[in-house]
Amino acid sequence: MPKIDLHTHSDFSDGTSSPEEVVRAALKAGVKIFAQTDHDTTDGVTRAQTVCKEFGLPFTTGVEISTREHDHLHFTGYNIDLQNTQFQAFLAQNRQCRRDRICRIVTRLQQSGVDITPQDVFQRAPNTVSRAHVADALKAKGLVPSRQEGFRKYLLPGCPGYEPSVGVSALEAIRQIKQAGGLAVIAHPGISSSVWNFPAWVEAGLDGIEVFYPAHTYTVKQTLLELARKYALLCTGGSDYHGPKGGRINAPGIFIPTPHYDRLLRRLFNT
Repeated sequence: MPKIDLHTHSDFSDGTSSPEEVVRAALKAGVKIFAQTDHDTTDGVTRAQTVCKEFGLPFTTGVEISTREHDHLHFTGYNIDLQNTQFQAFLAQNRQCRRDRICRIVTRLQQSGVDITPQDVFQRAPNTVSRAHVADALKAKGLVPSRQEGFRKYLLPGCPGYEPSVGVSALEAIRQIKQAGGLAVIAHPGISSSVWNFPAWVEAGLDGIEVFYPAHTYTVKQTLLELARKYALLCTGGSDYHGPKGGRINAPGIFIPTPHYDRLLRRLFNT
């Protein structure tokens, strides 16, 4: 089966590597189609695209949009028009919402006796800020040994610094991707199944499902494949790679059955 990666992150959001480093890691892993999908920003995309062109790696512009409906209900967009002013304004508004959320998280942590300031977090995130940067700041202060422990101890539901998700509705995320000329795909749906609403999402323009994802079990994949058949949706795949210091998977890439790979090629590149 071919290996692709349509879900990666650089240090323009909560990844730990530059766009160039992420692409080189994908090349080393044997990835055949690549997208950089940073959270609520496309600012690092052209840097990744330059390296992909240099090495002949098929590339599509991408982004990942968070919603307020669930901490993990996200939508990736592909073939985005990076010059679409409405879409860029939409992303900028989302980034501001993230900054506001971080300030509330820091306030909660301070009220719990944690020695942390907004600047401790924002200096780690020149573009899109996230809870991962809060966890990194906690690690830098010696309060936790890793980003993952920062989440477990302080940032998950029920923890001192938890603040609910912010952002747009799922329908708005899909519509904004579509108006920017993109393909809208639900990211890692297996971890947001409690809020699935495929009929409404398909009506809004949903194009695909990220079926092939490291955390998806065989049963979850079969359920998602059936939904893709029912609604005539693309089946995509991604690793959610955050770099070697991201605390997740060690390398980009995920295998995808050839029929789905061929269909992706046709939709993404008109081949």
